[in-house]
Amino acid sequence: MISHLNLAIKAARKAGKIHKKYFGCKGGIKIKSSSFDLVTRADIEGERAVVSLIKKYFPQHNFIAEEEKYARTDSEYTWIIDPLDGTNNFSCGLPIFCVSIALTKGNETILGVVYDVMRNELFYAEKGRGAFLNRESIKVNSADSFEKSLLITGFYYNRAESMVETLGNIKEFFFKRILGLRRFGAAALDLCNVACGRAAGFWEFELSPWDFAAGRLIVEEAGGKVTGRHGEEIDTQKKSYIVASNRKIHEKILEVLK
Repeated sequence: MISHLNLAIKAARKAGKIHKKYFGCKGGIKIKSSSFDLVTRADIEGERAVVSLIKKYFPQHNFIAEEEKYARTDSEYTWIIDPLDGTNNFSCGLPIFCVSIALTKGNETILGVVYDVMRNELFYAEKGRGAFLNRESIKVNSADSFEKSLLITGFYYNRAESMVETLGNIKEFFFKRILGLRRFGAAALDLCNVACGRAAGFWEFELSPWDFAAGRLIVEEAGGKVTGRHGEEIDTQKKSYIVASNRKIHEKILEVLK
């Protein structure tokens, strides 16, 4: 029987092939809940391919995914899937997007896989076994002050209060003399960039489970920390305000966001 991790990697690579197939195509883009929330053929086909492959080996497992709803079973295992994180980037021809796959057992996330097919970067982690990028062990960076810290943020589709608050946070971080700030538009990759030390921290106002479940475990297994905005534990199966860091500057970030 194939292991959960190898299956997740196999499924992620399958979705990556679908990303490449449709990248650069202008057709097949639809609007979901708002004019800023898009879905493409790659989202839909990618999710179906990932779910179909996993169900082939584990038909009784549960699924939480972005594009479709799935009937609940009595299994203790749940796969949390974003078939294409960074859809708006993808639809505009910007090559910053990925597939994100996590597996939970009960309330515990036991594995996470994030695959960026355009850069051929495969991030993965299993609970208690460390985090990896293309088979090489990764760790968060050692920045211990804002002056040494590159931060990443994201904007939710809501262009009202959450946007105003995020912009206010950005202003305050710059007044605190952070090294720099980036906004890439793919939360799963943002978390992985913290995990491998490219950035010292990341925050976003509201993320769905499929946006952060895999990346959260990868950050934690790389030595980092992931909480809510007040330092609280987050529920992997609910929408959450996410703060991730190299651990050393976590409290400093929370002080700005509270």
